[in-house]
Amino acid sequence: QVQLVESGGGTVQAGGSLRLSCAASGRAFSIMGWFRQAPGKEREFVAAIRWNGGDTYYAPSVQGRFTISKDNAKTPVYLQMNNLITDDTAVYYCAATTSWGCCNARNFGYWGQGTQVTVSS
Repeated sequence: QVQLVESGGGTVQAGGSLRLSCAASGRAFSIMGWFRQAPGKEREFVAAIRWNGGDTYYAPSVQGRFTISKDNAKTPVYLQMNNLITDDTAVYYCAATTSWGCCNARNFGYWGQGTQVTVSS
């Protein structure tokens, strides 16, 4: 059974940092990533990492502030979020895919339950 389990969400003041973790089990994936959805908005891509080779991809809105990483095949995928702004407030979802393409949500067939990130001003 495939499972993606997120942790690390919470509330932080603007300018602060949070680190999200996503632990995957059940099968191997080609790409793992993070999406987010704010109230009244569509789910949007945040960042992704290719399992083989470690290529990373970022949305322009988080480039330079967020870092996606993994240590090896058996460790969680991390999303380090620095210099958070109020627009980063959303439910963050871990996602995974066995396909080659990135970074449209339609390419990701496996999803976690989501973790809330709230950035206060």
